[in-house]
Amino acid sequence: MNTTIVVYVHGLWFTGRESFLLRRRIAREIGAEDRVFSYASVTAMTAANVAALGEFVSRLRADALHIVAHSMGGVLVLKLFDNPPAMPPGRIVLLGSPLNGSRAAQNLARLPWGSTILGHTIREEVLPGRPRRWQGAREIGVIAGNAAVGLGRLVGPLHEPSDGTVLVAETNLAGATDKIVLPVSHTGMLFSALAARQAAAFLRDGRFVR
Repeated sequence: MNTTIVVYVHGLWFTGRESFLLRRRIAREIGAEDRVFSYASVTAMTAANVAALGEFVSRLRADALHIVAHSMGGVLVLKLFDNPPAMPPGRIVLLGSPLNGSRAAQNLARLPWGSTILGHTIREEVLPGRPRRWQGAREIGVIAGNAAVGLGRLVGPLHEPSDGTVLVAETNLAGATDKIVLPVSHTGMLFSALAARQAAAFLRDGRFVR
């Protein structure tokens, strides 16, 4: 019997436990097992977290291994695939990941202690606002939200379509297989049945449902 595993990589200030509904829905849709990669999103260096993620996925034994990453977790996943470890084939879905910088993070970084609470990965990989291009062998799908309800609006105006924390434009990824924008907020997408169905569709078929 073939085994499929979906690895979830959480974002800044989260632990992975918040993804319970998302993981359960995706696993049920595609007949998979789920795993959570939990890491120190603020205090650990980017390179250390990427190395730990690589060790985590390389230990898993399955016929197919998919990755679903939320927010900053998507940045770590892209860094992992700069030099990927050996792992089973699969697809990747990024949810609300700030792949081209983050206006909300820039606004927060200007405040006292803002840069400190954002942590190393945001300072190293997000605040510079470098455009990214996917050149990996795996198919990768991007989900963005346009329900502008979130903490990002509390630290300054965003002035563009966003999920309340990350601009839709900031989730763009050149070379991505597919992208879809859903009526969900940055945190709300983790609890959205629609977002889970779309993520599962991409993992299963390599495209979102329209």
